Amino acid sequence: MKKGIEVLRDKTLNRSVEFTHEEREALGLQGLLPHLVATQQHQVDRVMEILRRKENDIERYILLNSMQDRNERLFYAVVVEHIEEIMPLIYTPTVGQACREFSHIFRQTKGFYITPEDKGRIAKILGNWPEQDVRVIVVTDGQRILGLGDLGANGMGIPIGKLALYTASAGIRPHQCLPVMLDVGTNNQELRDDVLYLGYPKPRLEGEPYMELVDEFVQAVQQKFPKALIQFEDFLTPNAYTILDRYRDKVLCFNDDIQGTAAVALAGVYASTRITGMEFKDLRIMFLGAGSAATGIADLMVSALQEAGLSEEEAYRRLWFVDSKGLIVEGRDRLKAYNLRYAHKHAPMPFMEALDAIQPNVLIGATGSPGTFNKAVIEKMSAMNERPVIFALSNPTSRAECTAEEAYIWSDGRAVFTSGSPFDKVTYKGTEFRPGQGNNAYIFPGIGLGAIIANTRIITDAMFLIATRTLSQCVQEKDITRGSLYPRLTEIRKLSKAVAVAVAEEAFRSGLARVERPADLEQAVAEYMYDPLAALDPGNGA
Repeated sequence: MKKGIEVLRDKTLNRSVEFTHEEREALGLQGLLPHLVATQQHQVDRVMEILRRKENDIERYILLNSMQDRNERLFYAVVVEHIEEIMPLIYTPTVGQACREFSHIFRQTKGFYITPEDKGRIAKILGNWPEQDVRVIVVTDGQRILGLGDLGANGMGIPIGKLALYTASAGIRPHQCLPVMLDVGTNNQELRDDVLYLGYPKPRLEGEPYMELVDEFVQAVQQKFPKALIQFEDFLTPNAYTILDRYRDKVLCFNDDIQGTAAVALAGVYASTRITGMEFKDLRIMFLGAGSAATGIADLMVSALQEAGLSEEEAYRRLWFVDSKGLIVEGRDRLKAYNLRYAHKHAPMPFMEALDAIQPNVLIGATGSPGTFNKAVIEKMSAMNERPVIFALSNPTSRAECTAEEAYIWSDGRAVFTSGSPFDKVTYKGTEFRPGQGNNAYIFPGIGLGAIIANTRIITDAMFLIATRTLSQCVQEKDITRGSLYPRLTEIRKLSKAVAVAVAEEAFRSGLARVERPADLEQAVAEYMYDPLAALDPGNGA
């Protein structure tokens, strides 16, 4: 049993001035802390006061990052209690800047790094990780971080941030989370020239050697952490699809950019029909951008449209794509396999002409290029639709296709708008709009929690569709009235619980669960969830 200063240096044990005098005596902490015994609420309030004094968000990120290293329970108490204020600091948009500066603001390691030099011994070195009961792994290779591109090992900020949301949003216990960086090098010359860069300072591993390393990693996880869910994050689109197709039916995994984004976006489109009055199956939807996020959304929509009564052919015809070369049509050269199924018979044409020709009801941006939904685009969508549905999903905020204010002003207040990163409320002509954020955190934590409860073998498309419907059903009239297609983030633990129950139920129904169904599934989910705000007890990870 640890005592004295060792207790205060262990982030899982340290409660700082919250230790009672009796606990201080038992643990040998007398003299090591100020006299006052503070409540957790006092500590949370103190942290928020200090946080709000900081001059910019990257300094707030550093403060929170350091607190996570010192006092884990307090960190999560702050996140849970102030989720709307804190989530943009620990994840998008601030995490984008944090990844850019990762090597310069590095304080203490939080995750696991694998390089090409580790080939042949990945399972062995995974044994160096101090925890054995790992249930969720978020892994990236840093090649396509948000809309920022190749950030190499600096991309570790993404798995760290995602796993913080797993704990805060769905109660996955912190010690069961493992952030992993497949540091296979970087083609970002500026990074390799940076003397402070911490990553593998060589050009990216590619081709068969790259896939061999990924394969070894996945197999090593099966050996060392057989119950772990692997979440693939921010891989370049061709690699993202190759890896997902390789493993989705073999191991417990999913790709958040493809499947998580799809579920959240589809839930938003479902909710939008409550404003527009259109039937989901009647929508025409256009995507600007044809990478993993956009095609992932479309793939799930095809399933949803078929479920709504359309044939497969009719479902595909509802979905149209435009990339940097214009409308994706049949016969165009060099289309990727994941784009071919959306290449319809049609004359090729640029974006603005395609809007006129297709007359979409919903326009979804996943380009990583800010300003692509300009005034002319929004005005054209508004001329074609009484309530144009505009999704500007690119992250971080600086990469959004348009801002909330632009969408509302250019549409004369008629746009049904959502974004990938948060925007402040907008007042236009006396009406206050509070646009919701199509944040993947509404989906992936609940998926992970459901997978843990059912110990499911794989994650299926049916599970994502069920998670989507669950989320859309949680959107209340008060959310719709304020212009939001999603519930407030303050509801996220309740939402994650609902998603987890639905996903676990599907795992039991489909025979994919590896444990017996609890008599009360909802109660089993609730009892599992780590709650940093609850009274301390052994079952709560204290």
